[in-house]
Amino acid sequence: MNNEIKPTESRGKYFLAAFLAPFIWGFMSIPVRWIRGWPAEDILYFRILTAMLILWIFILIFRRKKLKEDIYHYKELVQKDKQKYVWLTILASLFIFGNWYTYIYCINHISIQAAAFAYMLCPLITTAAAHFILREELSLIKKTALFFALCSVIMLATGSLTEVLWSIAIGGLYAFYLIIQRVVQGFDKLNILAIQLLLCMVIVVPKLLFNHHALPTAPVFWYTTFIIALLFTIIPLYLSMFALNKISSSTVGIMLYINPIIAFLLAVFYFKEQVDPHKFWAYGLLIVALLLFNSKILTKIRKG
Repeated sequence: MNNEIKPTESRGKYFLAAFLAPFIWGFMSIPVRWIRGWPAEDILYFRILTAMLILWIFILIFRRKKLKEDIYHYKELVQKDKQKYVWLTILASLFIFGNWYTYIYCINHISIQAAAFAYMLCPLITTAAAHFILREELSLIKKTALFFALCSVIMLATGSLTEVLWSIAIGGLYAFYLIIQRVVQGFDKLNILAIQLLLCMVIVVPKLLFNHHALPTAPVFWYTTFIIALLFTIIPLYLSMFALNKISSSTVGIMLYINPIIAFLLAVFYFKEQVDPHKFWAYGLLIVALLLFNSKILTKIRKG
């Protein structure tokens, strides 16, 4: 399938999708904190289970034609490509599973600032990996933006080593998930996400069967899990994957900076976490890097 942009085709909707995904994720700490009294693994397991059920019900009712098209497309592939897509999908499922667990644990047991810092590291890892693995080119202005972003990250890395290590784990897992999504082309993104959630359930089901924790009964746990599964899992993941159809991994990666900016503001003004003064300067530098990196795209969209 050809994913090149036609001269008359607008990137606007793809850029908007790339913006909305991290914008939504920026507020995820709020519902996760609502259920911080439950173990992180329980939140993760039921998040995956709920998201998988919602998505497969939606696909089987409204998108069966797309599913059949993807099944036919897969059958038409040569054996080598079939194996490649299978292994990439499995690997992507493991990356997103690990990212979700580390993020939930970090929000409830480490700090929201550490989780925000993770998504500062993520675009750097995504962009570097896309450059070296996918051979995506970087202009001078983008390299300059990444330098500013790196300076910002270094400024924020002066705190707890534990927080930094958790941040690296969260950011790295999602960065490589994005890289794989960029490689896996030719299939409907919602179907891909449904398959990934199904593969995550292969890990979750044995854990649920041998889980020594009591089944949550509080209504707050279940309606919060539903909100996390739909609003903070399916919708932003689909938007992110949709954006990767026409926008480079490095651009989608840099847009992730919207997530930590919102998360940082929530940590300070909503959750009242203590913040060192130099971090405000670091986040200001980060905003400059974000605008600089996307200056060309923003100019095109402003001109229509």
